[in-house]
Amino acid sequence: MMDDSENLRKQVNDLESRLAGSTDGDPFRRVVESAPYGMVISDAEGRIVMVNRQAVAMFGHSAEEFLELRIEDLVPPRFRRGHDGLRHGFHENPEPRAMGEGRDLYAYRRDGMEFPVEIALTPLNLGGGPLVLSSIIDITRRKRDEEDLIRYARRLERSNAELESFASIASHDLQEPLRKIRMMGERLASVSESELGEQGRDYLGRMIRAGDNMHRLIRDLLAFSRVGMRAEGFRVVSLIEPVRDVLSTLELLIEETGAEIELGELPEAEVDESQMRQLFQNLIGNALKFRRAGETPRVAIEGGLVESGSGPLVRLEVRDNGIGFDEQYHDRIFQIFQRLHGKTEFEGTGIGLAICKKIVDRHDGRISARSRIGEGTTFIVELPTRQKASNERTSPYS
Repeated sequence: MMDDSENLRKQVNDLESRLAGSTDGDPFRRVVESAPYGMVISDAEGRIVMVNRQAVAMFGHSAEEFLELRIEDLVPPRFRRGHDGLRHGFHENPEPRAMGEGRDLYAYRRDGMEFPVEIALTPLNLGGGPLVLSSIIDITRRKRDEEDLIRYARRLERSNAELESFASIASHDLQEPLRKIRMMGERLASVSESELGEQGRDYLGRMIRAGDNMHRLIRDLLAFSRVGMRAEGFRVVSLIEPVRDVLSTLELLIEETGAEIELGELPEAEVDESQMRQLFQNLIGNALKFRRAGETPRVAIEGGLVESGSGPLVRLEVRDNGIGFDEQYHDRIFQIFQRLHGKTEFEGTGIGLAICKKIVDRHDGRISARSRIGEGTTFIVELPTRQKASNERTSPYS
C-alpha cells in the first residue's frame, strides 16, 4: 500500500503524462511556465502538484519542496483557520473567480515574511480528478505606491486645511486694517485737502489707490484659494441659468459699455452651479474689460454637446470682438498673476483666468482660447455631462 508521498508523486506523474499526451501537446505547460506571475496547481485536498518558476522565485521554496506542501502552507498562519472550508466551497462550485472580495490578501514566504497578493482561481479537469490553478500576483510594489499616495493625500489635506485657515485670516485680519487705511486716507483727503498741498494730495491719492489695488488682490486670491474648498456639490442644471444670473449681475457694466450680448442655447450638465457662475462672470467680464476703443463690445455665449472617446462633453464658447492677444501666449494667460497688458492699460490682478482654469480642472474639463490681435477672443470650455463617481476598489474572494 502506497503512502501519501507516493500517492502525491503518482498524481504529479499522471498530471505530467496527461499534459504531455494532450492533443495540444505542450502549450499548457508552456503557458504555465512562461506566465509573468506565480502559478500553483493543487488538488481538492489542497496538495500542491505543480508550480512554475515565478512561484518558486516568489515564495522561496524549491520546486521539490513545493510538492511536499499544501496550499494552506502558502497562507499566513493568522489566516489559515477556515481556509479548508473556503477551498472545499470552491470545489463544490468550481468556476473561475478572483479571491479576496472586499478584503486584502496576503501570502507566506519560506522565510516567514508575509506579502500582499492578488489571486485568481481556475478549475482544471484533466481526467484525473479536480484540480485548481491559482494565479498569484505579488502586489507589494503597488501596495507601497498606494500607501505613498495615501500619505501624500493626507499631507495635501493638511496643506489645504492650512490654506483655508490662511484664507480665513486674510479675509478678516488682513482686510480690516486695510479697510481702515483706505477709510482714513479718504477722510484725510476730504478734511485736509487744501492744507496738504499738491504734492501731499498726490501722495495721498497714491496711497488710496494702492489700498484699492491691495483690496482687489486679496479678494481675488481668496477666490482662487477657495475653489474646491467651500464648493457646493455637483448637480444637473441647465447652464443657461448661471449665465442669466451673471448677466443680471453685470447689467450696469453692460449698460455703461453699450455691449451687445447674444445668448444662445446651452445644454444641461452636472456641475457646481456657484462655480459656473464664477466661471461665466470671469469670462464675460473679461470680454467687456478688454474691449476695443470706439467699438461696440459684442459677446456671444453658446454651447452644445460633442462626442469624445470618454463620452459626451458639453462644449461652451464665450466669443468677443475685443483687443485679442497673440496665441503664442495661450498657456500663459491661464497662469496666476500673468498679464499680457500693462496695469495702466487695464486694471486687474491677473488671477481671473487662473480661477477659470481651476474651476474647469475641478470639473475634470478643459479650457482653451483662440485669438488674434485686434480681432477678438473665443474661450472654449469642455466639461463632461456627468461627473465621474468614485468607485471603491475591491479585490474579490468567495
